Amino acid sequence: MEVTSSSGGAAAVGPCAAIPAEHMAFIRTVLDRVGDKWSLLVIAVVEPGPLRYTDLQRQIPGISQRMLTLTLRQLQEDGLITRTAYAEVPPRVEYALTPLGRGLHEIASSLLGWAADHHDEIREHRARAAAR
Repeated sequence: MEVTSSSGGAAAVGPCAAIPAEHMAFIRTVLDRVGDKWSLLVIAVVEPGPLRYTDLQRQIPGISQRMLTLTLRQLQEDGLITRTAYAEVPPRVEYALTPLGRGLHEIASSLLGWAADHHDEIREHRARAAAR
């Protein structure tokens, strides 16, 4: 499929053609946010129901405390998760998907599943490319 751009900066054909040029910069920031590895994993992990911070950290191998905090804050700002703080001793905070986040969950799960299904094949391709 050939993709060309018109003089206004919008794509003339292809999947981006239906998106107004003035929306593209914002859409790219949204795709950057929801497409990063930690956001996808948080969205996948939170789907079954509300989780506490430590439960999230346990279920997402390799994520640092700083990255989990930043990712949760960003997903909350975008309206994809909620943060509920309970006035208890000790304090309890839970994170859950919003309806908007649940809409993204199926896509995130599909992408994670695809990556897991093709792990060996991609690893082989990378090894061959590195050997060249």
